[in-house]
Order: sequence, then structure tokens, then C-alpha cells
Amino acid sequence: MEIVFALDFDPDSRRTYQTNFPSTHYVFKNIRKTPISEVRSIVDAQRPNPLLFCGCAPCQPFTRHNRKQIEKEDDDRKTLLSRFAEFVEACKPDIVFIENVAGLEEEKSSTRPFGEFLQSLRSAGYDYIKYSKVRAMKYGIPQCRCRLVLLASRHGPIELPSETNGPGTDNPSYETVRNWIGNLPPIEAGDEHETFLNHRAARLSELNLERIRATPEGGGRKDWPERFRLECHNNTTGYSDVYGRMAWDRPATALTTRCISYSNGRFGHPDQDRAISIREAACLQTFPRDFKFEGSLASMARQIGNAVPVKLAASIGRQINKHLKEVGVLR
Repeated sequence: MEIVFALDFDPDSRRTYQTNFPSTHYVFKNIRKTPISEVRSIVDAQRPNPLLFCGCAPCQPFTRHNRKQIEKEDDDRKTLLSRFAEFVEACKPDIVFIENVAGLEEEKSSTRPFGEFLQSLRSAGYDYIKYSKVRAMKYGIPQCRCRLVLLASRHGPIELPSETNGPGTDNPSYETVRNWIGNLPPIEAGDEHETFLNHRAARLSELNLERIRATPEGGGRKDWPERFRLECHNNTTGYSDVYGRMAWDRPATALTTRCISYSNGRFGHPDQDRAISIREAACLQTFPRDFKFEGSLASMARQIGNAVPVKLAASIGRQINKHLKEVGVLR
């Protein structure tokens, strides 16, 4: 596959994208303000090649802990899926792929965002739609990440790629944190490695340094002495992963947009006294080690947390090519 077009209006994402894909035509605009005719002219220039549209609207409106609050408020991010559907209807790519949080599936009634999107696809001639929740670790990714994935085709029945790891597959084991970051050079909290690309960790306060030193591999705040705990830590059963360390020989928990923050999840390094670095987070999302991220620490972490794991994207890409060959669009 050749990437010929990208659209986003986050400046750091643009810098990262253009650094790694310099030949791709990049439109730096808000999708709401981008004329469909501008995209359609690019699409028309690519015909008769088969075309894939990938769209990943912000997931925050559909996450479980945000849904009740957003139902009370008007969150305009919920309309971005419909806007993407307008581009699909006008340009009619051969294949459509979307990825979002698993909670989006609960929005599939005819008056909810996902249901409206499905209806738009069918109205535009996509009679073959397949979607399901998938777990990243079942595709060779060292991460317990669950997402909703959808593929839609104009040409014939399409399936999601088969799982590659876990019970019932040729590889019954899962990838681990050790397999993907175990050989990276050690660094301290707040430091950046001199030569290893993007291997940079956030600083920790003296209190959090004491806390992480009191935390064993795979452990969390329940392992702390009482003096390190806040009252809220004793009164809540939720968010049990915050201030946690990863375990070497298990997949990581799902990486979020704050995946390098020790206090925002189980993002502590298994044995070094710091949160994981930008490079380690990227490795756990299966990015190549020469993929360069641009921007501040927070911005790079947000880009990594928002990304589709690369190995999952590659698996879906292979499945799309297989489908297009089966229906006679590719030879």
C-alpha cells in the first residue's frame, strides 16, 4: 500500500507525520472546514487504483467513564464520524476502515453516532460491513488494548483478520513487555538518552520517586507503606492501575494519551524508578524504533496513545489486500 493523503489539524501530529512520510500529500485543516471537493480531486487522480479510507475520530466521547457526562453535554466531537461519512459517500473508496474505543459499539441504535455511520455506509453502497471488538494482544501486540474495528467493502463479503496469538492459534502465548522494551538502555526519570531516538522519560517528584521505589515489579499502590497513601486511595476501588509498575513477562495495560505519566495508569517501568519513556511507549504500540515523534513530551505521548498499534494496522492491511484479490479488484 502507498499512503498518498493525510488530513489532521494538530500541528505536532503534522510534524511527526511529515517527518516519517515526507512524500504524502498532507492537508493541515480541520475536517469540518475541508471542502469535500479538495479531497475528491486527490482521490480522482488516484483512480483506477483501489482506494482505502481510514478514519479515527477522537475516542473520548465514547469512553465508558466519559459517556454519562457527555450525554448531558453537547460534545461536537461526536459529529466527526458523520463528517467522515460525508467524505466516504462523495469519494466512494473501495474499502473503509475505522478504529475506536470498544464503547462506540454501544452507540449503534439508528439515532446514535455509530448507528448513523453504519446507515450512511449502507446508503453509499457498502453492502458488506464487518465490525467487532478486538484485543491487541491477540495480534502479537504486547498490550491489553481492546478496540472496535470496522471494515466495509463495496465489492463483496469482507472479514477481519484472524487472530495470531492466544488459545486456538499457532502461537498460544502473548507478547510481553520484556520482548519489546527489555533491551533498551536504562535512563533516569527526567532524562533523555543521548543517542537512542525519543528515549526520554518524564520527571517525578520526590514523593513519587519514593512511591515507585516502594513498588515491586507488577505491583501498585497497595504495596506502599501507609505514609505514601492519600485518603482517596483508601476510599476507591476504581482506577487500581494508577501508580502501578508494568510486569516484565505480561502484556502492558492499554496505553492512553497519558502513557508516560506514572500517576495516570500502570505506566511505571518494571524495574527502573520512572515511568516508561516515549520510545518505550512507542515500542509497546509496536512502532519501529526509527519512527520519530515530534513535539513536547505530553504531545508525543498523546500521539502514541491515540495511534492504532502498528502491528494491528499491518494485519488489517494484509487482510484488505487479500480481500481485494479475492473479489478481483487486485491481481
